[in-house]
Amino acid sequence: MDLHDAATPPRRRRADARRSIHAILNAARVVLGERPDASMEDIAAAAGVTRQTVYAHFPSRDALVVALIEAAAAEYLAALDAASLDTAPPADALARFLDAGWRFLRRHPLLLNPAAPGAPRPNRNALSDVVPPRLEQLIRRGQGTGDFRASLPAAWLADAIIGLQQTAAAQVAAGRATTQEAEALCLESTLRLCGGEARR
Repeated sequence: MDLHDAATPPRRRRADARRSIHAILNAARVVLGERPDASMEDIAAAAGVTRQTVYAHFPSRDALVVALIEAAAAEYLAALDAASLDTAPPADALARFLDAGWRFLRRHPLLLNPAAPGAPRPNRNALSDVVPPRLEQLIRRGQGTGDFRASLPAAWLADAIIGLQQTAAAQVAAGRATTQEAEALCLESTLRLCGGEARR
């Protein structure tokens, strides 16, 4: 047993572990966003910890990527909760949904990078499980109030909107549009797709 660990109170060890995990996940977000093939050693260096510390919390690179995806999804859901999607007028709520998505994609570019190695599917908080239902619920509400047309299924529209935003973000990454242009075009296209009024 490590004498330092033995002398450190359990509460202190838990706090130290939480700080290490936070530092590792934040470093992984940045490093893998810039270099999807970065190694565990690269992530450890960026986090300011040893390689052994990274492996103590995440036994494999896949485990680290899964934890990063789960943390990103929880962050995304918190942003959607804060956007009051269930109470704002449907067109405003849709704009807020897209804004949360843009902020998410800027913070987690790895999740949109086509060069990124395939990541294993998380056991919980998979983005494909937690985000589309929120958008689908918003669209159904707008269809119910008459703000959006009801001729197309809400589930199809939700998938189409998410795909549209990902395409717009890819256009920015490729230098074919500025962020401002892509965000404005994405919002107008999304509102038109739903049959809502384009915002001026």
